[in-house]
Amino acid sequence: MRAVTVRPGRQDAVEVRDVPDPAPGAGELLVEGVAAGVCGTDLDIVAGDYGWAPPGRDRLVLGHESLGRVRHAPDGSGFAPGDLVAGVVRHPDPEPCGACAHGQPDMCRNGRYTERGIKERDGFAAELWCVEPSCAVRLDPCLARGGVLIEPGSVVAKAWEQVERVGARAWFEPRRVLVTGAGPIGLLAALFSVRRGLVTHVLDRVTDGPKPALVRDLGAEYHTGDIADVLAAVRPDVVIEATGAGPLVLGVLTGTDAYGIVCLTGVAPAGRDLTVDAGAVGRDLVLGNRAVVGSVNGNVRHFRQAADTLAAADQDWLERVITRRVPLDRAADAYAAARSGADVKVVIDLDPSAS
Repeated sequence: MRAVTVRPGRQDAVEVRDVPDPAPGAGELLVEGVAAGVCGTDLDIVAGDYGWAPPGRDRLVLGHESLGRVRHAPDGSGFAPGDLVAGVVRHPDPEPCGACAHGQPDMCRNGRYTERGIKERDGFAAELWCVEPSCAVRLDPCLARGGVLIEPGSVVAKAWEQVERVGARAWFEPRRVLVTGAGPIGLLAALFSVRRGLVTHVLDRVTDGPKPALVRDLGAEYHTGDIADVLAAVRPDVVIEATGAGPLVLGVLTGTDAYGIVCLTGVAPAGRDLTVDAGAVGRDLVLGNRAVVGSVNGNVRHFRQAADTLAAADQDWLERVITRRVPLDRAADAYAAARSGADVKVVIDLDPSAS
């Protein structure tokens, strides 16, 4: 079979290679790859800044955003040939910490987890892949195109779960939400917000292209102004920060109303210094009873929540989030396109018949 591979630690070492077909272990599903999404983590791996090959190997199969169709399912697995599925990314460490032992490897405390397409486990950017039934999520047939967004959707599902759990510390009836960043995570965060019946605002720096229309078509309001001005106008109860950009992160930390919640989901490179009055930030957080929480990854529960939310969404809208599809044999072009920043979401089509 063919797969998108990379040599972690080396810059631009992406190659579509012939690799051995995977052999399902006891009880595993054999899945035909339909599509794999490209995100910032993939770009970091391709740049040589991140990623680990499986033990004893020097190459890693990329792809942690998956969409596939079951070819073979063992009896009693709960799946059947033809089922549309997505694979869970993070797996627990071999000697589980408390979180991993409780089925929450996304909250692993010792860092010994493995991740498909990222850390010591081959990913889903391949014509065939295997997955344990416990790490597979069945998708509604309507997601035959947009289902590749399930993994970023799971990140958003977890972020909203964190917000609601923090909010439950006392009376909590949020009305206004600000999402910073209109990339895939930001757009899906806005989708989840609108479906909760909340007045939703999205801030991004671009003024043209597909992003403004995607936001407006959700029934949300699109902004391009200064973060301080937008915060003053919106007065959000909840902020989902999806850029990782330092000025935006600092801006939203004190930009919510009293008892507001900020969930940080974006990650940016270190080394960009900003001058901060830490005392003022701390004072505002304390005196306003504000809360800040970081959220990354998702477990199988969040994948299922994302699958339900995306199945109920406007499928044409989901398809518009994917602004570029690249065939497997030109996979390197997908990473170049994603790096350019001109697209919202780039996807590698693994099955030519699905294009």
